[in-house]
Amino acid sequence: MKIGTPKEIFDGEARVAMTPDSAKQLQKLGYDCAIESGAGAAAGFSDDAYADAGVEIIKTPAALWKSVDIVAKVRQPTDTELKRMTGGKTLISFFNPAGNEEGMELAKSKGANVIAMEMVPRISRAQKMDALSSMANIAGYRAVIEAGNNFGRFFTGQITAAGKVPPAKVLVVGAGVAGLAAIGTSTSLGAITLAFDVRPEVAEQVESMGAEFVYLDFEEDQQDGAATGGYAAVSSPEFREAQLAKFRELAPEVDIVITTALIPNREAPELWTEDMVAAMKPGSVIVDLAAEKGGNCKLTVPDEKIVTDNGVTIIGYTDFPSRMASQASTLYATNIRHMMTDLTPEKDGQINHDMEDDVIRGATVTFNHEITFPPPPPKIKAIAAQPKEKPKELTPEEKRALETAAFKAQTKQQVTLLAVGGALLLAVGLVAPASFMQHFIVFVLAVFVGFQVIWNVSHSLHTPLMAVTNAISSIIILGALMQIGSGSWLVVLLAALSVFMAGINIFGGFLVTRRMLAMFQKS
Repeated sequence: MKIGTPKEIFDGEARVAMTPDSAKQLQKLGYDCAIESGAGAAAGFSDDAYADAGVEIIKTPAALWKSVDIVAKVRQPTDTELKRMTGGKTLISFFNPAGNEEGMELAKSKGANVIAMEMVPRISRAQKMDALSSMANIAGYRAVIEAGNNFGRFFTGQITAAGKVPPAKVLVVGAGVAGLAAIGTSTSLGAITLAFDVRPEVAEQVESMGAEFVYLDFEEDQQDGAATGGYAAVSSPEFREAQLAKFRELAPEVDIVITTALIPNREAPELWTEDMVAAMKPGSVIVDLAAEKGGNCKLTVPDEKIVTDNGVTIIGYTDFPSRMASQASTLYATNIRHMMTDLTPEKDGQINHDMEDDVIRGATVTFNHEITFPPPPPKIKAIAAQPKEKPKELTPEEKRALETAAFKAQTKQQVTLLAVGGALLLAVGLVAPASFMQHFIVFVLAVFVGFQVIWNVSHSLHTPLMAVTNAISSIIILGALMQIGSGSWLVVLLAALSVFMAGINIFGGFLVTRRMLAMFQKS
């Protein structure tokens, strides 16, 4: 079978669904590859690069749609493109099935099998095909870059001869894939980053990236993320009011706001109201990543950048991934290639459209002259954070009982060890000469003391303990040096080995300590 990619006809779309590298991988699955001439030019992939990868170059879109069995594209197909589909052909693309009933009916009438990339279920096995996450990651990164381009100050704070420059304060609303990408980019640029999400379980992820999570003094049981496909659920009116009150409190303080809140198949919730915009400082920037669905900001204008009367810039671009076309195309083409891998289990260049497979069934919106949207819930739920069970608090009596039992067990163990050790020493003393026993007892006591000193230290303290081990090694070296002058060659050899091994411990300890300290230095 042949898979082909047409040139995107959506205004301003620079991405392409097949790259030369992904074409090579598709050929390993047994497919022939074709692409419309110039389809990858806007993303930086020339026709010559495709030809070198063994891809057939087809001049017109009509010829491409006619000659291929599988069409892979980025944007939702137009009616003209869908009319070019015939029975048994497969289309893999973003499709917007919830808002594209006419498209589904047309695909159904044509007998085309349509796989919507935004419908890939959010389960572990499907992460490699999750095109929404791939594009959201780019959008979050690019949002910070666009904000910086329109913000009149540094992100990081600086102290210069001309004066002190405070760091920018960035608020990211929504800690999904796009939000986390924005948080990572913002913190890496040195800004003070705040983040909010209706799912408190993401606070740990936010804080691990160096941002501060904004908590609300409001308790509400959120729906499990597994039940909502890994997305945030709709909040109650009371929670929404508490959330807006917190944003009104933050609005005068923040310099940049990046909103990413979007629930699939719904209009974007309004989170940044007109009065919040009015409360922001002149020169502040709002980047609304939900502009395509109406926007999280009341004043957002899709596909435009506006400046309000009080000097706040509001960016409502809907093509953030396309503004990084080469990177976005590479990731999206990889998502397509992984989808084709699942569709071709035998690697024989033939599609096996298994409707029993969770991923394939979830992403399929039309199949064999039938509309299969919406899909049933996947058998494997999206991964959700499990609530942590609080450890049972012990009463003072129970604590004392546990401490007493632990003390008795430790005492019994030590007494047993001493008794066994004493018996062994006596047994050796019955047959060994007195000169040997003197050295042997010193050796046993040294081993016992060293064991007690080292073994009882917590693992997390072993590096700080290096100074103690160096001191012990120094004592070993001194003892060995005193024995090197002995007349016995065996004693000299053992003493030399002791100096060598203890020296490795000392020098190695210093090297390890220096390397660990270097991990905490910025430079």
